[in-house]
Amino acid sequence: MEIGIDSFASAMYGDNNTLSSVDAMEQLLQRIEFADQAGLDVFGIGEHHKKEFLDSATAVILSAAAARTKNIRLASAVTVLSAADPVRVYQSFATLDLISKGRTEIVVGRGSAIEAYPLFGYDLRDYDALFKEKLELLLQIRDNEFVSWEGKFRPALNNLPVYPRALQEKLPIWLGVGGTPESFIRAGSLGLPLMVAVIGGQTHRFKPLIDLYREAGKAAGYKPNELKVGLHSPGYVGTTTEKAIEEYYPGYAELWTKLGYERGWPPVTKGKFDGLIDDLGVLIVGSPERAAEKILKHSEALGGVDRFTFQMDNAGLTHKQLMNAIELIGTKLIPLIKKG
Repeated sequence: MEIGIDSFASAMYGDNNTLSSVDAMEQLLQRIEFADQAGLDVFGIGEHHKKEFLDSATAVILSAAAARTKNIRLASAVTVLSAADPVRVYQSFATLDLISKGRTEIVVGRGSAIEAYPLFGYDLRDYDALFKEKLELLLQIRDNEFVSWEGKFRPALNNLPVYPRALQEKLPIWLGVGGTPESFIRAGSLGLPLMVAVIGGQTHRFKPLIDLYREAGKAAGYKPNELKVGLHSPGYVGTTTEKAIEEYYPGYAELWTKLGYERGWPPVTKGKFDGLIDDLGVLIVGSPERAAEKILKHSEALGGVDRFTFQMDNAGLTHKQLMNAIELIGTKLIPLIKKG
């Protein structure tokens, strides 16, 4: 199993709320560089268009990281494809693939945050149709140098080439999904690796949806080893489980209570949090031993997970705490995962 981190480039909560954007970006790049040195497998950058996040130009951040790293794979987490031009998405990430010498991946999705749609002039009523059409075009561009294509939301392409081409013969494109069955079936039917974002509740409840993915992939003629499953969840690794909870909970409660106010969720309580960090809950918060144990349990419950990524940097944690977590993941958690 590959282990990595996804970041929304948000370092302005809690004690960091006076951090400048310049310093926050530099610290993020330092964390990516350190994750590479610590032996993590992948680092992903999300896409948001809000004041508190710095990740609106994902490929630009990853390109800067590519110049400072050697081995770690660099991915989007996720690219909001519905509100983007697939030609430019491919060109940006193909360029990143050249800079990184073949370490680039794209995770595409519709996005749980919707601010990109009005910003780029799209109608939310076309939420699914936009994604379906643009994913079709992106895959055609990935697989063909010259493209002929016609759709509803973008001008047609008549045997036009798209450059540059990625270094990797088939640039990895994952499908990022939440809880919509159709999305899981779509990924399986296309034979795309699946990145499941589980941010609340109990992780094992996604097993029926992942089964749909594998069944759709099998029906489309793909072999089991071609149908990769990734899991993205909030979490944090500390020196001890007690220390990790002490450091993580205040910022997590503040952020998710704020999000809940915006989206109609109830406020976070310590009791609810304790349920989320128990054996079945989504949050991977604890010592390296506790975190590894829980990741492996989740993998077993879901029928096998090929990649797990932590979402850590939006819970008011300091740069020092995040660097310490990366070190613990690389030196202690990953060896435990490999040992099984």
